[in-house]
Amino acid sequence: MSRHGIILHDYLLVKGGAEDVTLQLARQLPNTDLCVDFYDHNVFSAADFGRTACIELGKPSKIAGWQVLKGLYHFARKTQFIKDYDFVLYSGGNAPIAIQNHPQGKNYLYCHNIPRFAYDLESYWLERASLWQKPLLKVLAWHTRHHYEPAIRKMDQIIANSKTVQARIKQYLNLDSVVIHPPCNIDRFAWQGAGDYYLSYARLEPYKRIVNIVQAFLAMPDKKLVVASGGHELDALKKLAENASNISFTGWLEEKKLASLVGNAIATIYIPVEEDFGISPVESMAAGKPVIGVAEGGLLETVLHEKTGYLIAGSDNMVISEHALIEAVEWMSPKRAQAMRGACEAQSKKFSAENFFSQIREVFGIDEAL
Repeated sequence: MSRHGIILHDYLLVKGGAEDVTLQLARQLPNTDLCVDFYDHNVFSAADFGRTACIELGKPSKIAGWQVLKGLYHFARKTQFIKDYDFVLYSGGNAPIAIQNHPQGKNYLYCHNIPRFAYDLESYWLERASLWQKPLLKVLAWHTRHHYEPAIRKMDQIIANSKTVQARIKQYLNLDSVVIHPPCNIDRFAWQGAGDYYLSYARLEPYKRIVNIVQAFLAMPDKKLVVASGGHELDALKKLAENASNISFTGWLEEKKLASLVGNAIATIYIPVEEDFGISPVESMAAGKPVIGVAEGGLLETVLHEKTGYLIAGSDNMVISEHALIEAVEWMSPKRAQAMRGACEAQSKKFSAENFFSQIREVFGIDEAL
């Protein structure tokens, strides 16, 4: 007899990696519902949910700190109904607090990351906060830890999405976990041609280091860069590159257009700060395109140096050496990138949805094919 389960995820605001994994789990786990604090109805449609019932607890807030506090409150106070489910799978930093409402049955956590603003990145955000924001940020971090840690310790099983996240869970919470890499829909991406540009499509936020990529291409006017994403730094980056004819910005693109850009690029560039996993490098390799990355975090688990990409030395701060990045781009010539196609495609298959769900099925004790 199939068990009745529910997935609790913080919210669905953008179509990022964690959101994609959550929706894949909701669609593929049999007899399973989905609950979020809220989702953006302009970004996510009925097609994204398939036949999965999605329960919303509240509405979005434009104030980031308030959104966290509101989410914690909603998952604590508005999820008494989960007691009727056989198992609950939690995802995010706010959702796990709902475990207090599910004392019977199994509780699993798929951890994309710990709430880093309350742990390893707390000092980073405090340094960038204004004088009046600092005490509020300290309270928010304390409040999050105060609720997050007791909830995590009640889980029957913690699943980390990478060895990097597994290490953080051990370091900051002293808890054990198993690693199951997230699923990549590799069938969505394929080699389409040999274009004349390098591609970045990471979110335009400081911790993704896009400014370092733009600065490097400003020093290489003979090489083209396409930035296919959006985020808080979009206007500042456009201004930085306003006189550079070799750098273009497309904003967020729908899936087919993005897949076409990836499939025709020379290579992709992805250099975030200690990324937890990073699905876009796997997507790039699925398209036969090598990745110019950084030897930090999840990229050490996905990209093979000089075989499926080139990994620049990591950094203890936000800045990657412009010289090192220029050297990597120069090394990744179109000819060398094309020679890596077969190795890239083979490496991407290790992170297929089939592998992911096979491992999830084993952990959950689900016999039905997913």
